[in-house]
Amino acid sequence: MAKTRPGKKDIDSYTIRGTNKIVKAGDCVLMRPSDTSKPPYVARVEKIEQDNRNNVRVRCRWYYRPEESIGGRRQFHGAKELFLSDHYDVQSAHTIEGKCIVHSFKNYTKLENVGTEDYYCRFEYKAATGAFTPDRVAVYCKCEMPYNPDDLMVQCEGCKDWYHPACVGMTIEEAKKLDHFVCSECSSDDDLKKPPAVFPVSPGSEGKVR
Repeated sequence: MAKTRPGKKDIDSYTIRGTNKIVKAGDCVLMRPSDTSKPPYVARVEKIEQDNRNNVRVRCRWYYRPEESIGGRRQFHGAKELFLSDHYDVQSAHTIEGKCIVHSFKNYTKLENVGTEDYYCRFEYKAATGAFTPDRVAVYCKCEMPYNPDDLMVQCEGCKDWYHPACVGMTIEEAKKLDHFVCSECSSDDDLKKPPAVFPVSPGSEGKVR
């Protein structure tokens, strides 16, 4: 962690102006962009410091939205997806508009209700090179794309792979009405086990890796 500069002191917390919300190191926050037509920036607070004039500044680590990355937004990126970057900065605490929660990808997919303050992160991102960690993730369906939690998928009861309805010739409405689903590759399998009573509708963490 960087040393506190002369004439400044570390403080434990900061109350967002006009609210009773308290920000501490480790919290994720929404920060006001200079261009008000853009959505707020998302950052993780690493440190809070105050100078002898009571000005408060925060050292933060930026999250990037997919469209802010070198490769841009891709089909499998969810609307609430963020990348934890290696880009650090120091900003006035007055630019903090609110708090948010950046979940792990696994925990985000388990949320029953996604609020406006909920985001998720499954990649770390190097801002200078555009490289991601991890550089490989599980892929699903005939299209072999990573899971986008915004998209409905159906699971084959034979091979246990997950499919986008459109990739297997179904509409989303038809997929929602299914009790059971068997993909074309498994439909002729004579050894197919009896279908389970519960029909899952979202992938877990397992899948092919590309």
